[in-house]
Amino acid sequence: MILSVFLVFDNCRQQNFDNSKVSRNRKKRNIHPAEDIGSINNMHIWRLDNWEKILPKDGSGRTGLRFRCDKNVDPEVKRACLQFGKWLRAEYYFPVRIVVYVKETERIRAKDGDHVVGTFFEPYSYYDEPYIRIATGDYEELLSKNGKDNALASILISLAHELTHYYQWINNLQLTSMGRERQASRYARYIIDEYATTREHP
Repeated sequence: MILSVFLVFDNCRQQNFDNSKVSRNRKKRNIHPAEDIGSINNMHIWRLDNWEKILPKDGSGRTGLRFRCDKNVDPEVKRACLQFGKWLRAEYYFPVRIVVYVKETERIRAKDGDHVVGTFFEPYSYYDEPYIRIATGDYEELLSKNGKDNALASILISLAHELTHYYQWINNLQLTSMGRERQASRYARYIIDEYATTREHP
């Protein structure tokens, strides 16, 4: 049973993979990074542990982040997603298994009929596993318009946006629909900025 679906619409295909300015800008403003990104009491929501009080205590559930890529996904997109996933698993904990389906299509049809670049399916029960779908079929178009780094970054931003919805769900955060989207957009940008400090290219 599906309770709700969060969407990344076309205008959320953001670009810019800049590994030179993130920490310097935050240090200059002398604030906790979480204050920038819609945190809960200045806590990074990807690191919240509210889920410890929410999840079933029988230990039967699977954990972790997994990827499933369509056969015709561009090899560079597949590489970038899997590499990003490896970094995410080292940095963050996924207390309920989340599978990311990397799709070869340009858009995904959501349950409401809209065509979007990303969806998060939120189960009604914490015994069930959520999943994410990310459309990557527009990679060649993004590549020609914005260059390789920014094209890949835009796809990873969509993924980080949807993963923020996962952490909102797993921690049972009570936000309005607009609040959820705004927070997800801010965290997506923050996570990619954080990732950019660890490598030259996505």
